[in-house]
Amino acid sequence: MTDTLRPVDTAALPEAPEAGTRKLKRSIGVVGGTLLTLSCVTPASTLFVVVPDLFGSLGTATALTIAIGSLLCIAVAFCYSELGTLIPSAGGEYAMVSTMAGRLAGWLVFVLSLLVVMIVPPVIAMGTADYLAPVIHLDPSLAGAGVMLLATLAGLLDLRANAWITGVFLVLEVIAAAVVAVLGFAHAERGAGSLVSMQVAGSGGGTDTVTAMLVVSGLAIALFVTQGFSTAVYLSEELENPRRNVARTVLATLAISSVIILVPVVAITMGASDLSELTGGDISAMVTAWSNSAVGTFVSLCVALAIINAGIVMVIQNSRVLFASARDKAWPQPVNTVFSKLGRFGSPWVATLAVGIPGAALCFVNLDTLYGVTGVSVTGMYLLVAVAALLARRGSHRHTPAWRMPLWPAMPVLLIGVLAYILSQQETQYLLWTGGITAAATLYWALYLRPRKDTRWLVEIPEDELA
Repeated sequence: MTDTLRPVDTAALPEAPEAGTRKLKRSIGVVGGTLLTLSCVTPASTLFVVVPDLFGSLGTATALTIAIGSLLCIAVAFCYSELGTLIPSAGGEYAMVSTMAGRLAGWLVFVLSLLVVMIVPPVIAMGTADYLAPVIHLDPSLAGAGVMLLATLAGLLDLRANAWITGVFLVLEVIAAAVVAVLGFAHAERGAGSLVSMQVAGSGGGTDTVTAMLVVSGLAIALFVTQGFSTAVYLSEELENPRRNVARTVLATLAISSVIILVPVVAITMGASDLSELTGGDISAMVTAWSNSAVGTFVSLCVALAIINAGIVMVIQNSRVLFASARDKAWPQPVNTVFSKLGRFGSPWVATLAVGIPGAALCFVNLDTLYGVTGVSVTGMYLLVAVAALLARRGSHRHTPAWRMPLWPAMPVLLIGVLAYILSQQETQYLLWTGGITAAATLYWALYLRPRKDTRWLVEIPEDELA
């Protein structure tokens, strides 16, 4: 983990792909990047799909848990912003960590990021059926698979076109979140003190207390709630002036998405008729009760569009990760050659299909398992990024022009401690699932990648950024 990487001399590589297939096209500015990144956070679909599960386990403590998670994400965003401007690569986390902390650390964070990018889209997509129910009744798994396939087709298009498509959808989901917030506050049943009352509906109609340990355990999912702000780093090869725009996009997206998610959560907590309704987490039913069926249907359809929007952006992001891994020779050469191909619109079309089709298949896996593994993977990935940020100012990187976080090194040190503690509080089965996958990936590293260190897993920075 101590063998820090240098930029690769691509001319010396005998198996380098053909010229013109290695670099993505710079086609979006900070506005387009922010629209795409916000759409990947997908605040409305997160609010309607992920947050109800938090209500079920944390009750009135849900808003507090998300607020704590958002504060932690500020430190994470600082790490991403500094590393993303130092290492502007479509590889995202793994390119940053490989360069700063060594090839093995980069490989492990790649595996964790691959788990996240493969699991999150179907988790969100399976929520589509619930919000199409006012119009048509569909099986959640089939609806999710359909959304994933539609998103895959859209992901094959030009990135600029997708920025406009996702921008329109994003407006609709922000409207839906705003409607929920206004209605919740207008029908408030309890005061602001309920946000720290730490109560959840228990069995038999009773009330249970939400303990501090439950809040800590819930932080893994709370970190996942705003996780998509890292998309700006994945898009750094396609952002104009990445040294400046990556940090702006990361920080702006985190701030906007936190507000869009947290304000409606507060409104729902205050507006739910009783603790049982809040713990049940049926936001659509609450909206209908606060207004009428027409408003409830409108909000539900907006959320359904938001989920489709999220699927499109996540497939775009995920295909860039797989494309970059092939360009950096993570796999046997025939696989690298296929995954690094670009289509007529400049998108990595094989990589797009490779993440979209398995994502459709994952829609038929148990949802609780997907949530648990994602929470552990996100927390572990952030932990390794924080370690890389702690090493970001040594050697030649000390003088590289880049955005620099405040309160370094205290910020990454504190983040490492907190994230390690959150990991220790997760359920054993999810730790075992994630640990088993990571162990298998380490074995692949030891048996295939490490013995071929001169020809495999060569993380490179795009040439036009090295100057």
